Amino acid sequence: MRFFRPRSLTDLLVLGLLLIAVPLVTAVLYGGLQLQRLSTESQALVRRSVEVTRQNQSLFEHISAMERSANLYSVLKDPRLVEAFTSNQQRFMASIAGVGRVLDDGAVMLELQKVGRVAGETLQIVTAPGGVSDVAAMQASFDRLTVAATQLSLATRRHIDDRLAALESRATTHRRRLLWTISLLVPASVLFALFLMLHVLRPLRAIDRAIAELGRGTFSRAISIPGPRDLEALGGQLEWLRTRLLELAQEKNRFLRHMSHELKTPLANIREGTDLLLEGAVGALSEQQREVVGILRENALSLQRLIENLLSFSAWQSSSVGLELSEFQLRAVIKSVIDTQRLAVVAHRLRLDLNIEDMLLYADRGKLRLVFDNLLSNALNYTPRNGVIYIHARRSGDRAVVDFADSGPGIPVKERGRIFEAFQTGNALHSGPLKGTGIGLSVVLEFLQVHGGTVEIVDGEFQGAHFRLTLPLRQTVRGERADAV
Repeated sequence: MRFFRPRSLTDLLVLGLLLIAVPLVTAVLYGGLQLQRLSTESQALVRRSVEVTRQNQSLFEHISAMERSANLYSVLKDPRLVEAFTSNQQRFMASIAGVGRVLDDGAVMLELQKVGRVAGETLQIVTAPGGVSDVAAMQASFDRLTVAATQLSLATRRHIDDRLAALESRATTHRRRLLWTISLLVPASVLFALFLMLHVLRPLRAIDRAIAELGRGTFSRAISIPGPRDLEALGGQLEWLRTRLLELAQEKNRFLRHMSHELKTPLANIREGTDLLLEGAVGALSEQQREVVGILRENALSLQRLIENLLSFSAWQSSSVGLELSEFQLRAVIKSVIDTQRLAVVAHRLRLDLNIEDMLLYADRGKLRLVFDNLLSNALNYTPRNGVIYIHARRSGDRAVVDFADSGPGIPVKERGRIFEAFQTGNALHSGPLKGTGIGLSVVLEFLQVHGGTVEIVDGEFQGAHFRLTLPLRQTVRGERADAV
């Protein structure tokens, strides 16, 4: 025997709704049906009790009328009084028959028979030929008839009370049974709902997590979605997408590495040539010639920084970056970065506001130098002529805090969420000769993170963009191990 197993999300949802709804609907229908039955029986019992009460009242009224007619007849001997007695006796018997029709009960029937027999005896005494001969016997007969009618009334009342008690007992039984049913169905429905949630929400959460990882560019973990067939198929499509994105990322990194290495050789020749020209190896240069060669050298340095960023980004993406730790002065590194871009600073007529405390770092000198170089290049690109670039550094406990700021237009709020992502460039006007590749700030973030540091955008202290870097003065053991990667 094969059991039904939901293959799709729709089948699972339908099965879950049926498992939850059908028992509850069944319990509601059962409770409604029993309530209707009890209501019908209670209405019938009320009608019978009202009818029996009316018939019992009629019995005593007819007994009084019969006794009055018989007493007058025993005195006056008027035949019309016998007719009145007979008429009341017939109505009395009709009332007895009415009680018998309303109540079909053995004890009541015995009392009805007794009342009928006593009423017959009374009729014989009153209608005997020659009139009533024994008034005492007639009065005793009426007394027995009254007692029998009273016993009949008590029997009917007991019957009504018994039926009412039975109805109340049934109502209590059905109410208890319904409460037990609901108390069992509610936990069962909750369990079914939890079962449905586990088998639906778990794969949905896995899909959401997989999509989030793909959006963040994390392609290392394979995607496997357990659950209904259609969700498994969706998981398979996401896994194909992950594999394809991983292949594209690897191809992009290979392209960046190859192109960067291919560009470094001619760039090195250009730099050597410009350095030889500036040194006068081929003869003295005029002022205008030296200015042109200086511009060539400045752009060669800018191109070198772009290539170094590409190489660093490619190496980082391929997880081959390590830390080459050494001890050095922070001020010396920043000074060397400023010296390499001194011509650009002078050409743009920019002023440098330097406030750098003496502090010793134990970190990767080359990577931090590239971080500072990228931030200074960014400030040069977006600071207008005659502007100011601020470079401040101070010690804060066991960490160094370095601020790079400028007097440029600043960073729009809507662009800050993605400014540290690779290949994202700002829309603000830049004053540099070339527009960057958009990976400089991503390299800054990644190199600081591998050092255990942070970078954030600060508002309110300077006019333009303000980047605040924090990094430990001495790299931890975890960072030292990175050198062996």
